[in-house]
Amino acid sequence: MEQSADLLDRAFAALADATRRGLVARLAVSDATVSELAEPYDVSLQAISKHVKVLEEAGLVTRSRDAQRRPVHLQAEALDLMSTWIDRYRIEVEERHRRLDDLLARTAEPEDRPPRRKKDQT
Repeated sequence: MEQSADLLDRAFAALADATRRGLVARLAVSDATVSELAEPYDVSLQAISKHVKVLEEAGLVTRSRDAQRRPVHLQAEALDLMSTWIDRYRIEVEERHRRLDDLLARTAEPEDRPPRRKKDQT
């Protein structure tokens, strides 16, 4: 349990940065080199490389060697761990909201009805 909590901490911390979220979004489409990842940004290759290193340390990406290329690959397992954690709380919150909606519907019913007319007012 402690290991997965540590992975979650590192993953969420890594994704707290907009540039790193952009890199993850790009890598969701396909693997890319650091040079390819840097193209849309007005920063140095070294800066993008540092961002990739943070993502790598968080377990979100890996690097491999393909001849002269060193593509960066998105690790779906890390995203699955994050999704599972988020879904657990999303489901709890949705259930709580559903119960609140039900309660509000039950308590609001009498006020939402039009007032009854007395028989002698017809």
